Amino acid sequence: MNKMMWCVLVHLGRNFCGDNPAATKMDFDEDIWREATERMKAGGVNTLVLDLSEGVVYPSHPELAIEGSWPADKLKGEIARLRRMGIEVVPKLNFSTCHDTWLGEYGRMVSTKVYYRACHEIITDVFSIFGSPRLFHLGYDEETASNQNGYLYSCVRQGELWWHDFLFFVRNVERRGARAWIWSDYFWDHESEFLKRMPRSVLQSNWYYGRRWEGEPPERPYEAKRLAAFEKLDKAGFDQVPTGTNWVPPYFAKGDTNDANFSGLVRHCRSHVDLRRLKGFMNASWSSVLNESRRRRVFDSIDQVAAEAGKWRT
Repeated sequence: MNKMMWCVLVHLGRNFCGDNPAATKMDFDEDIWREATERMKAGGVNTLVLDLSEGVVYPSHPELAIEGSWPADKLKGEIARLRRMGIEVVPKLNFSTCHDTWLGEYGRMVSTKVYYRACHEIITDVFSIFGSPRLFHLGYDEETASNQNGYLYSCVRQGELWWHDFLFFVRNVERRGARAWIWSDYFWDHESEFLKRMPRSVLQSNWYYGRRWEGEPPERPYEAKRLAAFEKLDKAGFDQVPTGTNWVPPYFAKGDTNDANFSGLVRHCRSHVDLRRLKGFMNASWSSVLNESRRRRVFDSIDQVAAEAGKWRT
């Protein structure tokens, strides 16, 4: 973990929101994908976090695939190509019950023997495809009732069950030699519990998507808590990859952009996080498809990371 990671998040699959699949057919333009990865290389973006979801035909569970999902060998080939370009590819599967539509029927069997076996088998498949990844992003964000209040079927683990399942996933990753990586928002409402029980081996991505920084009144009251989490996690000894976005939150005024968030995040964390525990930065465009209509947002996300990487080196 000595290399500063300049990361972008890209979604291969897109069934990660809602309780019914949004997609039954892949909407992923491979020409744009190639152009995007070349843009990463040219800009010094050295890490790609690839959210797999239903975008892969898992050998142990091919029933999770949709039309156009990539065969395992095809994904292997792309990983090899990207590694030759100097880009590390980090697998991501989101096991939060808020974002597990891609799991199909297993998403309605949470915390059962069938669920644990299926998740174990899928993780095993991913390790087989990726070889020996250093890192494995487990997602695990937004598992709350409020984030699922529009779902027809909602599921929220709490207390001991949340920790039991979370640590099950961490063990599955760590026993294969990778480091578990998660979104850190559980910390926001469970600070003392999190600090007591979260393994320091787990890499943290606290996320902040606002435009106001320290000393400025937040646009929403909860944003101050989210911003403060970077420094609190640092003081508690966690390694971090802070995450920003060029996605426009719904409370922004019509026509607003969020193009300054990522640069502000880098500036803030450089001043508030010990550089020994600052392992990189990630920009999430939250563009659930890679096609012509979303091309600009994905490319802008890459360019923002490239710009900050260049400033950091100089």
